[in-house]
Amino acid sequence: QVQLVESGGGLVQAGGSLRLSCAASGRTFSIDTMGWFRQAPGKEREFVAAIRWSYSNTYYADSVKGRSTISRDNAKNTVYLQMNSLKPEDTAVYYCAASLYYRAYMGSASLYDYWGQGTQVTVSS
Repeated sequence: QVQLVESGGGLVQAGGSLRLSCAASGRTFSIDTMGWFRQAPGKEREFVAAIRWSYSNTYYADSVKGRSTISRDNAKNTVYLQMNSLKPEDTAVYYCAASLYYRAYMGSASLYDYWGQGTQVTVSS
């Protein structure tokens, strides 16, 4: 089992920045890829970014590419999502997820095995 706990969400003005954190515990040695997803009210959960636990591969959705950076600290079992130049359309609940297996495309929520409880990000205009 892997447990994931997100933190760092909040209310920010458009153009501002936030850094989300996701702390993993349990069988972290079994994780291959960590991802961030978000879900706005009335919309489906969508991929934001992903990073492999032991390699340098990173992946981003077009909607956040150039504005966000995913990183990890293996010693702390923590993954981060730095979001800059935030827009009102970035408002959503942000979820951290862990996948035990690597696929060429890690942008589908169905590929992830464990999920955190989510953290709210609200961007005001």
